Amino acid sequence: SQAATMKLKHNINPVLLHLINFIILVYSFVTYIPWYIFSGSRQAIAKAKQVKAKPVNNKPGGAYRSVNSLHCLASVLFPGCDTLDKVFKYAKTKFKDKKLLGTREILKEEDEIQPSGKVFKKVILGKYTWLSYEDVYIKAVNFGNGLAVLGQQPKTNIAIFCETRAEWMIAAQACFMCNYQLVTLYATLGGPAIVHGLNETEVTTIITSKELMQTKLKEIVSQVPRLRHIITVDGKPTTWSEFPKGVIVHTMASVQAMGAKADTGKKQQARPVPSDIAVIMYTSGSTGVPKGVMISHCNIIAGITGMAERIPNLGEKDIYIGYLPLAHVLELSAELVCLSYGCCIGYSSPQTLADQSSKIKKGSKGDVTTLKPTLMAAVPEIMDRIYKNVMNKVNEMTSFQRNLFILAYNYKMEQISKGYTTPLCDSLIFRKVRMLLGGKIRILLCGGAPLSAATQRFMNICFCCPVGQGYGLTESAGAGTITEVWDYTTGRVGAPLVCCEIKLMNWEEGGYYNTDKPYPRGEILIGGQNVTVGYYKNEVRTKKDFTVDENGQRWLHTGDIGEFHQDGCLKIIDRKKDLVKLQAGEYVSLGKVEAALKNLPLVDNICVYASSFHSYVIGFVVPNQKELAELARKKGFKGTWEEICNSPEMEKEVLKVLAEAAMAANLEKFEIPVKIRLSPDPWTPETGLVTDAFKLKRKELTAYYQMDIDRMYG
Repeated sequence: SQAATMKLKHNINPVLLHLINFIILVYSFVTYIPWYIFSGSRQAIAKAKQVKAKPVNNKPGGAYRSVNSLHCLASVLFPGCDTLDKVFKYAKTKFKDKKLLGTREILKEEDEIQPSGKVFKKVILGKYTWLSYEDVYIKAVNFGNGLAVLGQQPKTNIAIFCETRAEWMIAAQACFMCNYQLVTLYATLGGPAIVHGLNETEVTTIITSKELMQTKLKEIVSQVPRLRHIITVDGKPTTWSEFPKGVIVHTMASVQAMGAKADTGKKQQARPVPSDIAVIMYTSGSTGVPKGVMISHCNIIAGITGMAERIPNLGEKDIYIGYLPLAHVLELSAELVCLSYGCCIGYSSPQTLADQSSKIKKGSKGDVTTLKPTLMAAVPEIMDRIYKNVMNKVNEMTSFQRNLFILAYNYKMEQISKGYTTPLCDSLIFRKVRMLLGGKIRILLCGGAPLSAATQRFMNICFCCPVGQGYGLTESAGAGTITEVWDYTTGRVGAPLVCCEIKLMNWEEGGYYNTDKPYPRGEILIGGQNVTVGYYKNEVRTKKDFTVDENGQRWLHTGDIGEFHQDGCLKIIDRKKDLVKLQAGEYVSLGKVEAALKNLPLVDNICVYASSFHSYVIGFVVPNQKELAELARKKGFKGTWEEICNSPEMEKEVLKVLAEAAMAANLEKFEIPVKIRLSPDPWTPETGLVTDAFKLKRKELTAYYQMDIDRMYG
C-alpha cells in the first residue's frame, strides 16, 4: 500500500519489535471503545467516505460539481455583498473593535558577521501591535480619498509593488472602495518585468516600501515615463535627489492626512459594480513575460465564497499568519477570506517566520512562536523545507530517540489511513515538532504547486492537523478545488469548490480521454463566476485560454491534465507543456520525473530536461549541501563546494542515488535522467530561475544551463 512505502525505516531488534507491537495492539484495543464513544472521529470517517462531487449529466466530459452546489453554483459570501467594498463594510460593522491586522515592532537591528565574511542582518522583534476592523476601515477610506486628491480617477490603474504587510491590505481596500484598478507586482520580479507591467498598465502612481524603492525602483524609474507619484508605506526614504524631474515621493501617512481633510461629497458615484475590475494581477509566469490577469469584484467574491466553505468553523477565534506574497492569488484570497469572517491576520515574512529563520537573532522568538496561528497557507517548497529540516534533526538523534520517533511516526501513519486519531503520540512525541509552527495550527492550506504524498503525510503526522491541498490558477481567481479536512488521502487536490464546476476535455496527443477507465482523464477546464475576465491588453492569449459555452458560462482551459476518482475528487496527473516526445517516440512527463526525485534528502531542487532530437533525459540538480558533502566524504572526495559540484565523479554518485529512487517510484527506464549537472547555487525567485511560488521557469533554466545541455547531449 501507499502508506507502507512512506513509512520510515528503523533498526530495532526483531524480538523487541514484536514486544512493542504487542503493547501497541493492547493499547489500541483498550482505548478503542472510549475513543469510539467520545471522539468526533466517527463522523469524520463517515464524511471521508462520502461522495464529494458528481457529474451533472451522464455524458462523457460532463462537468463535475460539489454535492453541496449540484443545482446552483455559489457566488456571494453574504446577501447583498456583491463587491469587495461591501464585503469589508459588512465585516467592519459586524466585528468593529475586534483585532484585524497585526505587525511586530522592531526592537533592535544588528549586523552579524559570518565566518565566511558575509554580513547578515538580524532583528529582535517585540509583540504584535494590532489595528481593529474600524481602524483599518478609517485608514483605507482616508487613503482612497487622498489618492483622489492626487488625481487618481475611478476605473484607472494604480500599482502596488510591496512586501506582504498591513499597509498592502489597507491600500488594496482603499482601491476596492474607490473603484481604482489595483495592479499587483511581485516584490521579487526582475527589472524588465516590473518595467513591462508598469508601462503596459500605464500607471501614474505606485505604492511601495522604502527598501524596494531603493533596491528595485531607483534603477528603473527613468524607463517608466508616465510615473508621477511614488508612495512609500513606511515613512520617508533618506535620499530624494536621484529621482527624475516630475516624480514626487509621498508617504502613505501624508496621503491619508490629505484624504482626511478632503471634501468627499462627490464620492458616492465612484462605487464599483460586480463586473468592474478589482485587480490586474501579474503572474510571475513559468513561461515568458508576465501576463496581467484581469480579476473582477465578482470573480474574487465567488472564489473566496468557494474557499471559505471548505474551512470548517472559520471565525473570530482564528488567527492567520500572512507571509506569502500578497501579489499571489493564494495569499490575497486567503487573507480576504479571513477578513470576511472576523479572523485576525498577523504579518510575517519567510525571513522571520520561525525561531530558526535567517533574520531572527539566535535566542529570540520568530513570528509563529509569538503569534501562535491557527491557520496558515504554504507553498510546497516551504513544506518540503520543513520536512527535510525535521528529518535531518531525527537522523542526528540518539538511536533510542530516533527509533522511538520512527515507531510513533509509522504507528500514527497507519491510524491516520484508517481515519483514527492518536492523542497520546501527539502530546508525547510530536508536541515539540508541532511547536515549530506555534503549536496551535488546526488547518494548513497548501497551493501554488503539487505537494508530494510523503511531505503531506509528514505534515499530517508531525503537525497533528489536516493539510488542505488546493488547486487553482490566477486565471480562476485562485479557486478550483480544495481537499476536505477529513479527507486524509494523499496526492489528490479534492472536489470542485461550491463556486465552480470542472470538466475534462480529451487531449489526443497525450493519450488522455474522458472515456478512459477506471478514471476519466483529460485537460482540466474550470467554469464558474470565479473564471476571470482575461489577460490585460492580450486578446489573442485570452481567446486561446478562455471560451464561453452555449449557456454563457465562461471556461478556463488550464493546460493541466487530471483524472476524476469515484468520490468526485480530482488528481493532477500531468501538464500539457511538460510533455516531451523523445527521439524514439516515447513521451516523458518532466513534472512526473521531478516529483519522483524531488523529495530525496540529497536533492534541494531538480529540473528535468528532454529534447525531441535525443533519446535520453538529462537534469539539473541543486544538491543539499550537508548531504552531498557527506557523500563526498564517504567517497573520499576532497575539495570546495564548487569543486564537489563540478566533479564528474560526484555527478556519477548522485546519478546512482537518483536512479535507485526512480526505480522505487516505478519510473520507466527512458524517464530516468542519464546525465546531470550539479548546481552549487540555489534557485530562488531573485535568480529569476523559479517563480515566487518556487515553480520552475523552464525557459529561463534552459537558457541558463544551455552550455551544460550542449555538453550533456554532446
